Amino acid sequence: MKSNSSHQTQPASSRAHGARSAHAQAPTPEPAAAAHPADKTPPAQAANSATSASAPDPSVELAATLAERTADLQRTRADFENFRKQTELQKQQAITVARYATVEKFLPLIDDLDRALSAYPDQLSPLKKSITKTIHSLGLERINSEPGTEFNPDLHEAVSVTDEGGDREVIAATLRPGYLYEGSVLRPTMVQVKRVAK
Repeated sequence: MKSNSSHQTQPASSRAHGARSAHAQAPTPEPAAAAHPADKTPPAQAANSATSASAPDPSVELAATLAERTADLQRTRADFENFRKQTELQKQQAITVARYATVEKFLPLIDDLDRALSAYPDQLSPLKKSITKTIHSLGLERINSEPGTEFNPDLHEAVSVTDEGGDREVIAATLRPGYLYEGSVLRPTMVQVKRVAK
């Protein structure tokens, strides 16, 4: 019985050697791989780089703003120039209308003087030259309406037409003289017309 017990019990030195062998055979864990230097960029610096890459160029924004302001200024200047021209045109039109109205008021007086000269040519002959000078000073020009003058509807106003067997219309008599003012018809000449052969 004692001999069996002694064979089954291992010496202490053998157990210690077995433990060392098992420890030597166990795999040694590999050290973690070192991080790449590029991976060590600080997060704040990476964020700043991304922001700089996506931010617009200030010079481009400034150029766009300057172009927009220049266009606005040009439009404003054009609007003002158009307003100035329109105002000047209206002013000139108002002055012209006022002059026409003023000169037109003199026509009845001139008509009366013409009738007086026709009725008393000898007594009033000295006034004829003065009247003619006054008419020209007002910018008036008497429309030609001598008998036999070709009838012109733009210059003459026919109150009657006598047919003498022709198709050519000429002035037979002047009933009221007409005038041009600065080249435009202020009042057409009132005439009698007759149709004659060519």
